[in-house]
Amino acid sequence: MVKVDLNCDLGESFGAYTIGMDEKVIPLISSCNIACGYHASDPLVMQKTVAMARDAGIGIGAHPGYPDLMGFGRRNLNVSPAEAGAYITYQLGALHAFAKAAGVRISHVKPHGAFYNMAGKDYALALAIAKAVQAFDPSLILLGLYGSESIRAAEDIGLPAAREVFADRAYMPDGSLMPRNQEGAVIHDEDEAIRRVIRMVKEHKVTACDGKDIEIVPDSICVHGDNVKALAFVTQIRSALEAEGAAVTPLSEVLRDR
Repeated sequence: MVKVDLNCDLGESFGAYTIGMDEKVIPLISSCNIACGYHASDPLVMQKTVAMARDAGIGIGAHPGYPDLMGFGRRNLNVSPAEAGAYITYQLGALHAFAKAAGVRISHVKPHGAFYNMAGKDYALALAIAKAVQAFDPSLILLGLYGSESIRAAEDIGLPAAREVFADRAYMPDGSLMPRNQEGAVIHDEDEAIRRVIRMVKEHKVTACDGKDIEIVPDSICVHGDNVKALAFVTQIRSALEAEGAAVTPLSEVLRDR
């Protein structure tokens, strides 16, 4: 039986501002990536999201981003590898505190937004992130884009790595995500998202923006929590995966049996 993780970026509300439908999404996923206060979230939101994930029995991941609340962490920043590593350590420490207080542990780390995309193409940045994660806890899994420098860097230093694919994002011919400022970068059609996910899981292929197929092998499928269709996507994607005989399981279990 094929096993795959279904994850969602959550805990991205901030103060009086609510983003996403975390309470409804959490029961339908197997892992979550919780914002750590730099691109989104605040202490109360982090505490609440960790508790909800614990009660649902799903994998808890840290979702560290660039220090860019106004840009939601989606603007490219010019940071040194040393700064990048420190950003990771700082945010891991914050989420770890809430996880420890709730009696659970962090299982994985997934950088957010521009941090994630830049590391996917910049080996020095990816290596700084991987080393920071490893120094914090070498058992943590680094979740990165399939075929990216993030995965290569983690594997080079012996850090567990999981390959992520996206249900609601379009792909460039090189396997990177289409920039959000381009038309069609974000997929809103539920049927299209489901078709793409099932093909990625069964055939290890996805159609890029130029109409050609590229290879893609998923350990984990992401749906963005701030997508207006997030709840519909996770509901229908999970049902479709199970109908195809795939088991939706936490990331740690997927890697154990890979």
